[in-house]
Amino acid sequence: MDVSMTLWVLTILGLCALIAADFFIGRKPHDVSVREAGIWTVVWIVLAALFGVGLLVFGDSQASGEFFAGFITEKSLSVDNLFVFILIMAKFSVPTHLQQRVLLFGVLIALVLRAVFIAAGAAIIASFSWVFYLFGAFLIYTAWKLIQEARSDEEDEEFEENRLLKSVERKFGVADRYHGTKLFIQEHGKKVMTPLLVVMLAIGMTDVLFAMDSIPAIFGLTQDPYIVFTANAFALMGLRQLYFLIGGLLQKLVHLSYGLSVILGFIGVKLVLHALHENGVNVPEISIPVSLGVICGVLVITTVTSLMAARKQAPAETDKSGVGV
Repeated sequence: MDVSMTLWVLTILGLCALIAADFFIGRKPHDVSVREAGIWTVVWIVLAALFGVGLLVFGDSQASGEFFAGFITEKSLSVDNLFVFILIMAKFSVPTHLQQRVLLFGVLIALVLRAVFIAAGAAIIASFSWVFYLFGAFLIYTAWKLIQEARSDEEDEEFEENRLLKSVERKFGVADRYHGTKLFIQEHGKKVMTPLLVVMLAIGMTDVLFAMDSIPAIFGLTQDPYIVFTANAFALMGLRQLYFLIGGLLQKLVHLSYGLSVILGFIGVKLVLHALHENGVNVPEISIPVSLGVICGVLVITTVTSLMAARKQAPAETDKSGVGV
């Protein structure tokens, strides 16, 4: 898809306007209700759908199909990220009325950093075709690792701050409590960070780690930087509302990791086949409609089997606790 600089600028300005509207509508810290989260989740999904339809009308069916495949993939991978976001919120004991502010700025940090990743990935792909082999192998390895983690019986580990975040905390210092929405305060004559800023940075930096598999995954569906960026943007911008909407349901998605591993493994194989095809090897390539069908099918099956397993597990846990006996 041939994208002019004007379209790039208009798209970025449009996204900034949407983010600003989201911020000002919910700028007052408050506990987010399920109803509010549900409405905004639908709004972001509808906006993404309209954008995809716009690509179909003003672009072509391939660009639209690639966007929807990329958006659904990024959205599903983002749901898995919410598990870690919950751990981060618990680690820093974030008050419920401040959590939406944390997620908004954390997602903004992640979006900016992902844009850098996307630009770097596009430049590497344009210069070195063999990178598809690397991306494909990495996704297949990640899929296997997800399966291994899903099969392990270990409890979820507590979130641990990385070295970069710890070094920032040492350099600026951190206040011992939250001060509303303030990011910096004066303490003993020194400007120090509040825990609110620390947790925002933690969310943003953690999402960059998730980008290590999500960015190669979407490049396996499309090599168009414009589609890669917009699919990531729409998936991330609705993540905040999704956190409040399905936060309580995440524990029921017991098969999510298996579903994501299948999707990542499938895209990894697709990347390897594409690389072989580019090098003149006569192998079949997986089309976007097939990719979209596989991704949606896996997510539907994963969700259904997860809910069935959770329903069966609930009575068993009740019996073990002795309730109702």
